[in-house]
Amino acid sequence: MSLAVKDVLADDAVSRYVRHLRAEKNASEHTVRNYAHDICQFAGQLWGQESKTPFPWKGVDRYAARRFLAGSQKAGMSPKTTGRKISSLRSFYKFMVREEIVEVNPFSGLLLPKRPKYLPNVLSIGEVSKLLQAPAKMWEQDKEARGSEVSGRAWRDYARWRDAAILELLYSTGMRIGELAGLNDGQLDFLSGVVKVRGKGKKERLCPFGRPAHQALRNAVERRNLFWGVLGKGGTPPGLFLNCRGARLTTRSMERFMKKYLAFAGLNPNLSPHTLRHSFATHMLDAGADLRCVQELLGHSSLSTTQIYTHVSVERLKQVYEQAHPRA
Repeated sequence: MSLAVKDVLADDAVSRYVRHLRAEKNASEHTVRNYAHDICQFAGQLWGQESKTPFPWKGVDRYAARRFLAGSQKAGMSPKTTGRKISSLRSFYKFMVREEIVEVNPFSGLLLPKRPKYLPNVLSIGEVSKLLQAPAKMWEQDKEARGSEVSGRAWRDYARWRDAAILELLYSTGMRIGELAGLNDGQLDFLSGVVKVRGKGKKERLCPFGRPAHQALRNAVERRNLFWGVLGKGGTPPGLFLNCRGARLTTRSMERFMKKYLAFAGLNPNLSPHTLRHSFATHMLDAGADLRCVQELLGHSSLSTTQIYTHVSVERLKQVYEQAHPRA
């Protein structure tokens, strides 16, 4: 039987570290799971899949840390994934040094693999418009296939505006798909046109949204409430966006239907919802928005993360120059 995360969590040092992440670092459950999985993988590689707690963390040296790095690279993991695993273990050992569980951090000073530089995929303003118009056109064509019964009509009307609102909100605010999936009605302020977004590290920020997103959201909420009543559910809906069974819509569902709309609009169906976030940032900077403002709207903790979009804008300027200048 292979070593499981629940087995590693039984280790006193690991359980204390997980409590530290939740209480002091205010880490999300997604982050906690990733860190625990990385520690589990390291323990399994170092002491074997049949190893038992408590683990001899003191006996780990820098050579063991390097072997783990080399093993991750040989397994074909991307530099980004490998870097995250090393960062997870470096943070874990930093905590153990502070708590005097171990004396040294074997991952301190270990060079992370160099991540390749890349420019994010960005849609043009015209392509974004095509995508945002796709739900209305596609659901109009699909009207007959959905039936004429009351529940079918209520679902069709809601799904059309729900999908439009999701795409509009992603592009209007630049929020992450996970942030959008977790939205509740109380986070929307229609009067001031802002949404309170809970981002990474449970940090909250305010994101304004434009008139098209405002109208789509109004229509989506109104039709969602009608659909909720047709389903015969009691109480309030569990989230801002629902699936056909009345449960909160997941990020995977949003990714799937976006691919459908991308294909319908004649765009690359392999693009992800994050492309709208990239497009939001690039179009804002192209129009002269301040880099610090874009950083705040995106919820980036570091300005250097936002600066990649300035590179995208420069690349676009080069393309226009090469196409238009007679001596380019």
